[in-house]
Amino acid sequence: MRKLAALALSTHPGPGLAVSAIAVILGFGVGLEPWRLVLLGAAFLANQVSVGLSNDWIDADRDRAVGRTDKPVAAGRISAAVVRNAAFVSAALAVVLTIPLGWPATLAHTAFVVSAWAYNAGLKGTALSVLPYVVSFGLLPLVVTLALPSPAPASPWALLAGSLLGVAAHFANVLPDLEDDAATGIRGLPHRAGPRAAGLVIAGALAGASVSIVVGLGAPQPWGWIGLAVSAVLAAACAALVLARRPTRLIFRLIIAAALLDVVLLALAGARILA
Repeated sequence: MRKLAALALSTHPGPGLAVSAIAVILGFGVGLEPWRLVLLGAAFLANQVSVGLSNDWIDADRDRAVGRTDKPVAAGRISAAVVRNAAFVSAALAVVLTIPLGWPATLAHTAFVVSAWAYNAGLKGTALSVLPYVVSFGLLPLVVTLALPSPAPASPWALLAGSLLGVAAHFANVLPDLEDDAATGIRGLPHRAGPRAAGLVIAGALAGASVSIVVGLGAPQPWGWIGLAVSAVLAAACAALVLARRPTRLIFRLIIAAALLDVVLLALAGARILA
Protein backbone atom coordinates (compact mmCIF):
# COMPACT_ATOMS: atom_id res chain seq x y z
CA MET A 1 0.00 0.00 0.00
CA ARG A 2 2.86 2.40 0.73
CA LYS A 3 4.31 1.82 -2.72
CA LEU A 4 0.92 2.37 -4.34
CA ALA A 5 0.55 5.62 -2.41
CA ALA A 6 4.05 6.69 -3.47
CA LEU A 7 3.26 5.82 -7.10
CA ALA A 8 0.03 7.83 -6.95
CA LEU A 9 1.86 10.83 -5.51
CA SER A 10 4.43 10.59 -8.31
CA THR A 11 1.69 11.15 -10.89
CA HIS A 12 1.29 14.80 -9.75
CA PRO A 13 -2.43 14.16 -9.12
CA GLY A 14 -3.54 17.78 -8.70
CA PRO A 15 -2.53 19.18 -12.12
CA GLY A 16 -3.36 15.85 -13.78
CA LEU A 17 -6.92 15.80 -12.51
CA ALA A 18 -7.34 19.46 -13.42
CA VAL A 19 -6.24 18.96 -17.04
CA SER A 20 -8.46 15.87 -17.33
CA ALA A 21 -11.40 17.84 -15.96
CA ILE A 22 -10.77 20.59 -18.49
CA ALA A 23 -10.96 18.06 -21.34
CA VAL A 24 -14.20 16.55 -19.99
CA ILE A 25 -15.87 19.94 -19.47
CA LEU A 26 -14.92 21.00 -22.98
CA GLY A 27 -16.14 17.68 -24.38
CA PHE A 28 -19.47 18.13 -22.63
CA GLY A 29 -19.74 21.60 -24.09
CA VAL A 30 -19.32 20.44 -27.68
CA GLY A 31 -21.89 17.68 -27.15
CA LEU A 32 -19.84 14.49 -27.02
CA GLU A 33 -21.89 11.35 -26.42
CA PRO A 34 -21.52 9.90 -22.90
CA TRP A 35 -19.31 7.00 -23.98
CA ARG A 36 -17.04 9.33 -25.92
CA LEU A 37 -16.88 11.68 -22.96
CA VAL A 38 -15.87 8.85 -20.61
CA LEU A 39 -13.16 7.64 -23.00
CA LEU A 40 -11.87 11.19 -23.49
CA GLY A 41 -11.59 11.73 -19.74
CA ALA A 42 -9.89 8.37 -19.20
CA ALA A 43 -7.45 9.00 -22.05
CA PHE A 44 -6.46 12.42 -20.69
CA LEU A 45 -6.13 11.03 -17.17
CA ALA A 46 -3.76 8.31 -18.43
CA ASN A 47 -1.93 10.98 -20.42
CA GLN A 48 -1.42 13.14 -17.35
CA VAL A 49 -0.43 10.17 -15.18
CA SER A 50 2.29 9.31 -17.70
CA VAL A 51 3.56 12.89 -17.78
CA GLY A 52 3.72 13.17 -14.00
CA LEU A 53 5.46 9.81 -13.61
CA SER A 54 7.98 10.55 -16.34
CA ASN A 55 8.80 13.83 -14.62
CA ASP A 56 9.58 12.17 -11.30
CA TRP A 57 11.53 9.36 -12.95
CA ILE A 58 13.68 11.59 -15.17
CA ASP A 59 14.26 14.23 -12.48
CA ALA A 60 14.98 11.76 -9.66
CA ASP A 61 18.70 12.56 -9.40
CA ARG A 62 18.14 16.32 -9.54
CA ASP A 63 15.33 16.11 -6.97
CA ARG A 64 17.54 14.03 -4.69
CA ALA A 65 20.38 16.53 -5.02
CA VAL A 66 18.25 19.39 -3.71
CA GLY A 67 16.53 17.32 -1.01
CA ARG A 68 13.03 17.13 -2.48
CA THR A 69 11.43 14.93 0.18
CA ASP A 70 8.00 15.52 -1.40
CA LYS A 71 9.08 13.46 -4.43
CA PRO A 72 8.66 9.71 -3.67
CA VAL A 73 11.43 8.56 -6.03
CA ALA A 74 13.95 11.08 -4.70
CA ALA A 75 12.97 10.22 -1.13
CA GLY A 76 13.51 6.50 -1.76
CA ARG A 77 9.87 5.50 -1.16
CA ILE A 78 9.63 3.88 -4.59
CA SER A 79 12.18 2.86 -7.20
CA ALA A 80 12.80 4.87 -10.36
CA ALA A 81 12.38 1.68 -12.42
CA VAL A 82 8.83 1.12 -11.18
CA VAL A 83 7.88 4.72 -11.91
CA ARG A 84 9.55 4.57 -15.34
CA ASN A 85 7.69 1.41 -16.32
CA ALA A 86 4.38 2.80 -15.10
CA ALA A 87 5.01 5.98 -17.10
CA PHE A 88 5.46 4.06 -20.35
CA VAL A 89 2.42 1.85 -19.69
CA SER A 90 0.17 4.80 -18.93
CA ALA A 91 1.40 6.70 -22.01
CA ALA A 92 0.54 3.70 -24.21
CA LEU A 93 -2.82 3.39 -22.47
CA ALA A 94 -3.57 7.05 -23.17
CA VAL A 95 -3.11 6.48 -26.90
CA VAL A 96 -5.06 3.20 -26.94
CA LEU A 97 -8.01 4.74 -25.11
CA THR A 98 -8.26 7.43 -27.78
CA ILE A 99 -8.42 5.00 -30.73
CA PRO A 100 -12.22 4.42 -30.48
CA LEU A 101 -12.64 8.21 -30.79
CA GLY A 102 -11.14 8.10 -34.29
CA TRP A 103 -7.72 8.43 -35.84
CA PRO A 104 -7.75 12.24 -36.06
CA ALA A 105 -8.29 12.50 -32.28
CA THR A 106 -5.74 9.74 -31.65
CA LEU A 107 -3.04 11.48 -33.69
CA ALA A 108 -3.69 14.82 -32.00
CA HIS A 109 -3.67 13.23 -28.56
CA THR A 110 -0.46 11.33 -29.33
CA ALA A 111 1.16 14.62 -30.34
CA PHE A 112 -0.02 16.08 -27.02
CA VAL A 113 1.67 13.26 -25.07
CA VAL A 114 4.89 13.36 -27.11
CA SER A 115 5.13 17.12 -26.64
CA ALA A 116 4.67 16.86 -22.86
CA TRP A 117 7.27 14.09 -22.61
CA ALA A 118 9.69 16.17 -24.68
CA TYR A 119 9.57 18.80 -21.94
CA ASN A 120 10.50 16.27 -19.25
CA ALA A 121 13.12 14.63 -21.46
CA GLY A 122 15.22 17.75 -21.97
CA LEU A 123 13.45 20.85 -23.29
CA LYS A 124 12.75 22.05 -19.74
CA GLY A 125 16.38 23.13 -19.43
CA THR A 126 16.48 25.17 -22.63
CA ALA A 127 15.18 28.48 -23.92
CA LEU A 128 12.49 26.45 -25.72
CA SER A 129 11.04 25.15 -22.45
CA VAL A 130 7.71 26.87 -23.07
CA LEU A 131 7.21 25.20 -26.45
CA PRO A 132 5.76 21.88 -25.16
CA TYR A 133 3.24 23.80 -23.07
CA VAL A 134 2.22 25.90 -26.07
CA VAL A 135 1.82 22.80 -28.22
CA SER A 136 0.10 20.50 -25.71
CA PHE A 137 -2.32 23.03 -24.24
CA GLY A 138 -3.03 24.35 -27.72
CA LEU A 139 -3.86 20.83 -28.89
CA LEU A 140 -6.32 20.18 -26.06
CA PRO A 141 -9.36 21.84 -27.70
CA LEU A 142 -8.42 20.17 -31.00
CA VAL A 143 -8.38 16.68 -29.46
CA VAL A 144 -11.85 17.34 -28.09
CA THR A 145 -13.39 18.58 -31.35
CA LEU A 146 -11.72 15.79 -33.33
CA ALA A 147 -13.35 13.29 -30.95
CA LEU A 148 -16.80 14.21 -32.32
CA PRO A 149 -18.56 11.59 -34.50
CA SER A 150 -17.85 13.94 -37.42
CA PRO A 151 -14.35 15.21 -36.53
CA ALA A 152 -13.95 18.96 -36.91
CA PRO A 153 -11.05 21.35 -36.22
CA ALA A 154 -11.28 23.79 -33.34
CA SER A 155 -11.44 27.50 -34.07
CA PRO A 156 -8.08 29.29 -34.18
CA TRP A 157 -9.09 31.49 -31.25
CA ALA A 158 -9.79 28.39 -29.12
CA LEU A 159 -6.35 26.98 -29.99
CA LEU A 160 -4.77 30.35 -29.16
CA ALA A 161 -6.54 30.43 -25.78
CA GLY A 162 -5.24 26.96 -24.98
CA SER A 163 -1.68 27.87 -25.94
CA LEU A 164 -1.74 31.05 -23.85
CA LEU A 165 -2.97 29.10 -20.84
CA GLY A 166 -0.07 26.74 -21.43
CA VAL A 167 2.38 29.65 -21.33
CA ALA A 168 0.92 30.84 -18.04
CA ALA A 169 0.97 27.32 -16.57
CA HIS A 170 4.63 26.81 -17.49
CA PHE A 171 5.86 30.04 -15.96
CA ALA A 172 3.76 29.59 -12.81
CA ASN A 173 4.80 25.97 -12.31
CA VAL A 174 8.50 26.79 -12.54
CA LEU A 175 8.60 29.89 -10.34
CA PRO A 176 8.72 28.16 -6.91
CA ASP A 177 11.60 25.95 -8.07
CA LEU A 178 13.88 28.58 -9.61
CA GLU A 179 16.64 28.22 -7.01
CA ASP A 180 16.54 24.40 -6.94
CA ASP A 181 16.57 24.29 -10.73
CA ALA A 182 19.52 26.66 -10.92
CA ALA A 183 21.44 24.45 -8.51
CA THR A 184 20.99 21.46 -10.83
CA GLY A 185 21.69 23.24 -14.13
CA ILE A 186 18.13 23.81 -15.35
CA ARG A 187 17.72 27.12 -17.19
CA GLY A 188 14.45 27.20 -19.03
CA LEU A 189 12.81 30.31 -20.43
CA PRO A 190 11.30 31.44 -17.08
CA HIS A 191 14.72 31.10 -15.43
CA ARG A 192 16.28 33.30 -18.08
CA ALA A 193 13.47 35.86 -17.83
CA GLY A 194 13.63 36.14 -14.03
CA PRO A 195 10.76 36.11 -11.52
CA ARG A 196 9.44 39.60 -12.15
CA ALA A 197 9.30 39.27 -15.91
CA ALA A 198 7.77 35.82 -15.44
CA GLY A 199 4.99 37.36 -13.36
CA LEU A 200 4.15 39.79 -16.13
CA VAL A 201 4.15 36.95 -18.68
CA ILE A 202 1.73 34.97 -16.51
CA ALA A 203 -0.65 37.91 -16.15
CA GLY A 204 -0.48 38.76 -19.84
CA ALA A 205 -1.02 35.17 -20.98
CA LEU A 206 -3.99 34.70 -18.65
CA ALA A 207 -5.62 37.91 -19.81
CA GLY A 208 -4.85 37.11 -23.44
CA ALA A 209 -6.50 33.70 -23.21
CA SER A 210 -9.73 35.19 -21.90
CA VAL A 211 -9.71 38.03 -24.41
CA SER A 212 -9.21 35.59 -27.29
CA ILE A 213 -12.27 33.62 -26.15
CA VAL A 214 -14.51 36.65 -25.69
CA VAL A 215 -13.44 38.21 -29.00
CA GLY A 216 -13.65 34.84 -30.77
CA LEU A 217 -17.26 34.39 -29.72
CA GLY A 218 -18.17 37.47 -31.74
CA ALA A 219 -21.17 38.78 -29.80
CA PRO A 220 -20.65 37.34 -26.31
CA GLN A 221 -23.38 37.06 -23.70
CA PRO A 222 -23.04 38.85 -20.36
CA TRP A 223 -21.43 35.70 -18.90
CA GLY A 224 -18.56 36.24 -21.32
CA TRP A 225 -17.78 39.66 -19.93
CA ILE A 226 -18.19 38.39 -16.36
CA GLY A 227 -15.71 35.62 -17.10
CA LEU A 228 -13.29 38.12 -18.60
CA ALA A 229 -13.52 40.30 -15.48
CA VAL A 230 -12.87 37.36 -13.13
CA SER A 231 -9.95 36.24 -15.29
CA ALA A 232 -8.48 39.74 -15.08
CA VAL A 233 -8.66 39.56 -11.27
CA LEU A 234 -6.89 36.18 -11.26
CA ALA A 235 -4.22 37.52 -13.61
CA ALA A 236 -3.67 40.55 -11.39
CA ALA A 237 -3.40 38.30 -8.31
CA CYS A 238 -0.74 36.18 -9.99
CA ALA A 239 1.26 39.25 -10.99
CA ALA A 240 0.95 40.73 -7.50
CA LEU A 241 2.22 37.54 -5.85
CA VAL A 242 5.27 37.43 -8.10
CA LEU A 243 6.06 41.13 -7.81
CA ALA A 244 5.75 40.79 -4.03
CA ARG A 245 8.44 38.09 -4.27
CA ARG A 246 6.08 35.31 -3.21
CA PRO A 247 6.40 32.73 -6.03
CA THR A 248 4.43 29.98 -4.25
CA ARG A 249 2.37 27.07 -5.58
CA LEU A 250 -0.66 29.30 -5.04
CA ILE A 251 0.16 30.94 -8.36
CA PHE A 252 -0.15 27.61 -10.16
CA ARG A 253 -3.50 26.98 -8.45
CA LEU A 254 -4.71 30.38 -9.63
CA ILE A 255 -3.67 29.41 -13.16
CA ILE A 256 -5.72 26.21 -12.91
CA ALA A 257 -8.70 28.25 -11.68
CA ALA A 258 -8.32 30.63 -14.62
CA ALA A 259 -8.02 27.69 -17.01
CA LEU A 260 -11.20 26.11 -15.65
CA LEU A 261 -12.95 29.45 -15.96
CA ASP A 262 -11.92 29.78 -19.59
CA VAL A 263 -12.97 26.20 -20.28
CA VAL A 264 -16.40 26.93 -18.80
CA LEU A 265 -16.64 29.89 -21.19
CA LEU A 266 -15.67 27.58 -24.07
CA ALA A 267 -18.19 24.96 -22.92
CA LEU A 268 -20.95 27.59 -22.83
CA ALA A 269 -19.95 28.56 -26.35
CA GLY A 270 -20.78 25.01 -27.47
CA ALA A 271 -20.44 24.35 -31.19
CA ARG A 272 -19.15 27.88 -31.74
CA ILE A 273 -15.64 26.69 -30.90
CA LEU A 274 -15.66 24.63 -34.09
CA ALA A 275 -13.84 26.17 -37.02
